[in-house]
Amino acid sequence: MPRSDLAQLDLSPRHLALLRDILAHHVPDAEVWAYGSRVLGTAHEGSDLDLVLRHPDDLGKDVANWPALQEALQASPLPMLVEVHLWNRLPASFHPEIERSYVVLQGGRGRAASLKAASGGGSGES
Repeated sequence: MPRSDLAQLDLSPRHLALLRDILAHHVPDAEVWAYGSRVLGTAHEGSDLDLVLRHPDDLGKDVANWPALQEALQASPLPMLVEVHLWNRLPASFHPEIERSYVVLQGGRGRAASLKAASGGGSGES
């Protein structure tokens, strides 16, 4: 699975920090991947951000609290539409498309901080 570097994600450091805070608050145990145009480098100003939530223990299960995450993202000041999908509810035929290029935003079981350290950076907030 070609995992892309976080720096490849077309999202400002400020918006990335806000997104990670929202994820950690609402789905702290979930593994969260970004995929699509904002990872592939084909995004434009009006592009949405595609996220997929994966259950850390069983990819066949829903991630708890995902509807509240959707509401929080809609109410947030993020300047783009954020589309949230559950891995287990996507057609299996779509999984390889996501696995071709994705960025891990949160590693599951609240590992966003360790991923941040591993990526060599802070939150990017100024």
